[in-house]
Amino acid sequence: MALPSRPSAPQHLGTALVLGLACTPSGSDTTTGLSVPDTWAGSSTGSSSDAFTTDLSATASASSTASSATTSASTDDSSPTTDATTLIYDVGPDTTDSDTADTKPPGCKGKIDFLFVISRAWTMKSAQEQLITAFPKFIETIEAKFADFDFHIMVIDGDHEWGLESCDVACAQQESCVVSGYPCDLLHLVTTCDRTIGAGNVFAAGGQATNTPCTIAGGRRYLTKEQPNLAETFACIAKLGISGRDLMGEALTMAMKPEINAPGGCNAGFLRDDALLMVTFIGGYDYNSKWDPGTWSANVLKAKKDDAEAVVMLSILDPTCPAPDRICQLVKKYPYHLVADLDLDYTAPFEQATDLIEVACAEYIPG
Repeated sequence: MALPSRPSAPQHLGTALVLGLACTPSGSDTTTGLSVPDTWAGSSTGSSSDAFTTDLSATASASSTASSATTSASTDDSSPTTDATTLIYDVGPDTTDSDTADTKPPGCKGKIDFLFVISRAWTMKSAQEQLITAFPKFIETIEAKFADFDFHIMVIDGDHEWGLESCDVACAQQESCVVSGYPCDLLHLVTTCDRTIGAGNVFAAGGQATNTPCTIAGGRRYLTKEQPNLAETFACIAKLGISGRDLMGEALTMAMKPEINAPGGCNAGFLRDDALLMVTFIGGYDYNSKWDPGTWSANVLKAKKDDAEAVVMLSILDPTCPAPDRICQLVKKYPYHLVADLDLDYTAPFEQATDLIEVACAEYIPG
């Protein structure tokens, strides 16, 4: 299968030269701008109360159970699909209870946390049209299927930095930047949370980004069903542009951190113990994130009380799941998952993935 517009593919090198400094973050240190406590993700020193885990033994049982369910009920995950828009795997335990078909499933208590992890790397340039078209349709699907649910919707990017550093310097020196629409006059509004990886986006800047703050009810960094102009606001927070990185696995891991979801944290109240979690990745093989898919998954499971069936995963990138695609490796660790093509319409796979929520909710027992 030809991959002419895959993020991180070598074919994009010509485009990268054209974009140049205007859409490339300065520096190559992917950890700049965020202090990550060593005790939380990778070190045995410090207080264990602040730590997630890089020791997968604590979650091996749950992961093994999830993997065996997938293997026994589906075709070989390693087999590529070339004749379909999406590649769908196991949809979880079978259920024939008609009472769950048309009502709010009692298992997840009608609560769903939707997390969108979107690359803002320059390689997303060719995907922008599909993204913009998909934004209102994603919300239409959520509102149509989950009108009676208490849902949260948050968007995060895979970057430690905000905006485009070269533009920030240019703004200070000449009050303008080569990137069209860059918000030089609004830099005073940028907060610590805006510069924290894993924090919900409310103000994206750079090439093809919104370049303006988004208004979210309650001052949160995520949306609820009470949000006025829900579709328009989602489009605002989800248009991240092409002037950043695609550290998507790292961003997901940081978004699972207890402190960031606790009162006073950037995402206070987003991730709930008694809610199903649906994660949608859009773009990026993710060569450069800290840690590995096993560690990312271990931290997601830790946040969801080691229950792999409390999570639905969707990756929109490459249904063939090539070896470099670490996001696909992560997604396939969960029994409820789907992989779709970044080059095609995103609406159908998102709708298929949300179908898995009904099955998952019917079986989910909040811890």
